[in-house]
Formats: sequence, structure tokens, C-alpha cells
Amino acid sequence: MSNTILKIENLSKQYRLGTIGTGTISHDLNRWWYKVRGKEDPFLKIGDVNDRATKGTSDYVWALKDINFEVQQGEVLGIIGKNGAGKSTLLKILSKVTSPTTGSIKSRGRIASLLEVGTGFHPELTGRENIFLNGAILGMTKKEINSKLEEIISFAGVERYIDTPVKRYSSGMTVRLAFSVAAHLEPDILVVDEVLAVGDVEFQKKAIGKMQDISKGEGRTVLFVSHNMAAVQNLCTRGIVLENGRVVFKGIIDDAVDMYLNKSTNNASRKWPVSQAPKSDFVRLLGVKVYNKNNVVAINHSIADKIKIEFTYEILKENQLFTHGFNLFNNQNLHVLSSHDKNSMTLRKSLPLGIYSKTITIPENFLADGYYFCSFAIMRYNPFHVELHVMDIVGFNVIDEIGENTARGSYSGRFPGIIRPLLNWD
Repeated sequence: MSNTILKIENLSKQYRLGTIGTGTISHDLNRWWYKVRGKEDPFLKIGDVNDRATKGTSDYVWALKDINFEVQQGEVLGIIGKNGAGKSTLLKILSKVTSPTTGSIKSRGRIASLLEVGTGFHPELTGRENIFLNGAILGMTKKEINSKLEEIISFAGVERYIDTPVKRYSSGMTVRLAFSVAAHLEPDILVVDEVLAVGDVEFQKKAIGKMQDISKGEGRTVLFVSHNMAAVQNLCTRGIVLENGRVVFKGIIDDAVDMYLNKSTNNASRKWPVSQAPKSDFVRLLGVKVYNKNNVVAINHSIADKIKIEFTYEILKENQLFTHGFNLFNNQNLHVLSSHDKNSMTLRKSLPLGIYSKTITIPENFLADGYYFCSFAIMRYNPFHVELHVMDIVGFNVIDEIGENTARGSYSGRFPGIIRPLLNWD
């Protein structure tokens, strides 16, 4: 298409583990001999998929394998995936920091990259000098840089320290200046890799607004990598999901985020056959379901919506006093909360044989965004002891939103804290 500004075809990147470079002299001679005879590189036929969780059988690994996609002019493309999926490798190839093993990249216009904090900055040079250095690296003339100089300095918010060596800057000051240079020197394609998480609230708003201006107002293209799904959904129009070096999804950004979250989460519903269900002499756990606000089983839930978790169990013995327990853990295995059934503890009632269910409701604007998994327990009295405790039953994602009905508001950076209630401020 005429408005395609970037086209990636059959892009792959292979590394040899444990060495620097392509390998040994014998490997290089072997490659050369195949090349002069017009044959395919023999080492491209071997190599393991980039899965860190398994032990490979080859010294070669494919960091990227057969990547194909197109980016249209003015589009903001979100690239998402787990750590090690190949996101940064892809951006480094696009930025010409490293070269692909196979495949081709066709682009129109100038590409500017912001891959790490202060990429291309010299610590001994001042902020002003680094602006000219970075501009020259990006292919700008001195006249072009001078025309944007005051705007760059003002946007970065480092006027007072612009003639101070960058080595004395904080990480936040450095990334603000680096982003400002990359964004204002009018690249046709801006490549941004996770670095905006360093900025403060004020700069986050300015940076997101600037990238929106770049894409929508100025018709330029942005490739954006982040683990912050709120920022990705707010900024991007389309997304691709990488897994083990391969593209597993291309499409609308909301669908891409759902795909990514679904692949990294346990099921939101679990049911055991009676013969395999966790049990004790007194009780048997039959199933667990996580419901969204519409009472539909779902993995993904907005931070502004209630979440219901239903436990179904079978009583196997009568005349037993008991209570229910629920525990919630986040993706860092941190015990976020523990709750016991107040009603059954107060009434101390026994139930006849049969199947029962208990539902707990997690209120809206309570949990922070992220992945959670839960456990379920039944405790008996006389004497008190834990009768049954089943860990890691089901999981679900809490997805943050930028908006007035959440604690985040318009801030799109990293939001600290284990919980995130929307408190009243009187």
C-alpha cells in the first residue's frame, strides 16, 4: 500500500549461546563455502525456539523467527509480550543497532530510537551539547537542531541544568531530555522501548500527549513497547503480540492486550471430576469460577469493576461446625489479603450433606492492576483446624484504565502500591 511506511518480511535473528560473534573459524569457513556455492547457510537449519523455561539441545537460539508485519503512516503500533519474547531485539534491528540474520526491512524516512535511558548521550558533555550530538546521530543538520533547540529544552524541563554535564543528571532528567530530542527532531518513525516508566507524573502526561501529536497531528509513526497495558491501550491503535520470538497475534490493540493477558494467566474457571477433586473426610471442592460485572466467567477485569469468585463444594459429613477462608496472591507471590466468612464464624452452624456454593466479592477500585491467583480453605471447630486448603486454583487479571473513575486519573506511568483504592479526600 502507498501509505505503508515500514514493512517487515521474514525477519529472524539467531544467536549462538555462550560466545561473542557468529561462532568459531570452522563455522565461519563452513558458512562461506556454502555462500560461494549459492547455497543456504547450514546453521540456519538448526537452533532452538527462544523459550527460557526449557533447556535447549542446540548452541543456537532464535531470538526472533519469521516476523512479518506492516506499519502504516501515522499509526501507533504497540508491541507487547513477556520478558524475553523478543521485543527489544526487534526494536534494535529496526533501529539498526544490530542486523537481522535473515529477512528484510523496508522503510521510508528517518527512524529515531529511544531504547534505553540516555541512549547516545555522552556523560562528559552538557545537555546542550548532547542535543546537538544526538541530533547529528539522527541525521539532522545544525540549522535544523538550532530551530528546535529552545522547544526541546523547554519540553524536557531541564533549563537550569542544560549547560551541566549529563553525568550529573538524575535518571529522570536524562530520559526527559533524551525523549525530548527524539520526539522534536521530526523522525518519520519514532521507536520507544519502555523508557517512559522513568518519568514523573507531569512528564508522563507531556510524553503521551507528544506521541499522540506526533502520530495524529503530524502524521508520523510510533512503535511503542511497554508492559503498562493502560499506557498501551491509551496510546496505540494496533498491536502485535510476541511469544518466544514469534508473532502470535496482530490486530486491534484491545484484542492484542486481551490475547497477551489470556496467554499469561491461569483459567478463570476450574472444575474437577468427582474422583479427582481435592477433598478431606468432611468436604470436597468441586469447582471455582471468576465472574465479571455481567456475571460472565472472565479472566480480564477492569480495575473499576467488581469481581466475584464462586466456590462450589460438597459436604460429606453432617453436624460439623466450619468456616470458609479465602486468600489472594499477586504475580510476585505476595499475600495480598486473607478473608474468613464472618457469617459462618458467628453462627457456627452445621450443614446437611449436599452441594453448596459461596461467593466472595472484591470491590471495584480496590486491587492494583496485575495478575492474581487465589486459594480456598475450610476450617473446622472443636478443636479448630484447617480441614482443606487448595492453593492456586484460578487466576485473573485486573486491567488498569486511564480515566476519572480510577485512582490513576490521567497518569500513564508506573503506579506503585499493592492495592489501589479510590479513597474519599475531604
